[in-house]
Amino acid sequence: MSIELCVLGSGSAGNSSVVRINGEVVLIDAGFGPRSTAKRLADTGVSVRDIRAILLTHLDSDHFNPNWYATLLEHEICVYCPRRHIKDLYEGIRRYREDAEPRVLHERGLIQTIGDDVFELPFAGLGVRVKPIHLTHDREGTVGFIVNSGAHRLGFATDLGHVPGRLVEAMCGVDLLAIESNYDAEMEAASDRPMMLKRRVMSDHGHLSNDQALNAVREVFDRSELPPRHVVLLHLSRQCNDPVLVRDLYADHPAISDRLCVTNQSHRTDWLSADGRHHTLPGEQMGIFVETDRMDDQPSSV
Repeated sequence: MSIELCVLGSGSAGNSSVVRINGEVVLIDAGFGPRSTAKRLADTGVSVRDIRAILLTHLDSDHFNPNWYATLLEHEICVYCPRRHIKDLYEGIRRYREDAEPRVLHERGLIQTIGDDVFELPFAGLGVRVKPIHLTHDREGTVGFIVNSGAHRLGFATDLGHVPGRLVEAMCGVDLLAIESNYDAEMEAASDRPMMLKRRVMSDHGHLSNDQALNAVREVFDRSELPPRHVVLLHLSRQCNDPVLVRDLYADHPAISDRLCVTNQSHRTDWLSADGRHHTLPGEQMGIFVETDRMDDQPSSV
């Protein structure tokens, strides 16, 4: 079964990626509201009504927008939320609107808890299995995913302070590898950000630097019999990173750079397929979404 990935946008103002498995559609994170998501999905062949499930890495505001509440009910979209973040999910929905009642989602089976065990997505007959990988980030941590269709695998990890050996081990042999590359260490150190924020970002509970991401990707390539067809870099900081620096960093590693996709906050990627294909989307060059269009989103300060 084929797996395709399209990152709708990734950065401190919103994160969301579409995974399509034999026509079935899942979001990883929903940091843009439904209207902004619908705009970003234009010309992809996918619409909001096609979404069957949302996998949440964690509950920072740039990864889940509670404005999804009504849409979850309308289209019966199931949200998979890490166990440690369930309380934050409920509180976020209640803060969004007074009449919102997360209990209704739970009663209709639209909230599922992510624990330690592999779980199966509700696609009749497809047998798509997801392995959660718990990672360190801030107080409650975050979750990475290995999505396994049986024929292909996607590895996805963002918002992690360091790369544990178990994450590299799980990602060896994946067909699609998506990993955070948040900041350039020199730019972070020289920025006018408060020292407390710098320390947090650069700690083992913060974000991954470009060098940390590259080291992890190189290890996955070295340990895989067949390396990933695509390497997707997520969550680049607008203040403390630069796509040119990132691409220059990978220039000495042509086996990786030839497969590299650097994501952007303002526009989506093409469809990236586990079989190595790169599908240019209709109107892709026009698919730019500026932050002022995000009427239903809440920006994050990270």
